[in-house]
Amino acid sequence: MDASKRTYAPINFAQKLAEFSDQWQPRVIAELNDYQFKIVRIKGDFIWHDHPETDEAFIVLEGSLRIDFRDGSVTLGPGEMYVVPKGVEHKPYAAGEVKMLLIEPRGTLNTGHAGGERTARNDIWI
Repeated sequence: MDASKRTYAPINFAQKLAEFSDQWQPRVIAELNDYQFKIVRIKGDFIWHDHPETDEAFIVLEGSLRIDFRDGSVTLGPGEMYVVPKGVEHKPYAAGEVKMLLIEPRGTLNTGHAGGERTARNDIWI
């Protein structure tokens, strides 16, 4: 970041989440080295996918998230996180709206290499 544009203010998740309402469209709120912190609203079923090159961290802020795996699942509530190891096929699911924070390397597509209509544009800052 250009030092002349630096601000000294916290990033408030609730304020950032209030700026958009669309589902499954992550927004970047910060970067740390080559990693991006993304907030997202989700509801319903996603697609099976993996990320062969990177782990993916899911941190639930509000709601209940289930991450399905081919051999089981994990359910996360507010204040909980789970790291999906690289190369592990998974499918997020939310019966009601979930607001969460994702941490992943810059350039990581939300659908991995699966593609399709659920693939979100990358690098959208809010």
